[in-house]
Amino acid sequence: MADKKPAAKGNKGKNLKSRMYEVKEGKVVRKGQSCPRCGDGVFLASHADRLSCGKCGYTEYKKK
Repeated sequence: MADKKPAAKGNKGKNLKSRMYEVKEGKVVRKGQSCPRCGDGVFLASHADRLSCGKCGYTEYKKK
């Protein structure tokens, strides 16, 4: 029986939160859009045709 190699682990999940914030003039500014149902701190995921919340399922479709 051949030994299987463990799956390669990437850095996909590393520092994701730091990408959603920016420091301007000494203040922290949110880059992404927040979910209107869940409130601040829960961002909407940006897809090709929509914005969606992973927590509550709220979806906004982008206009063409």
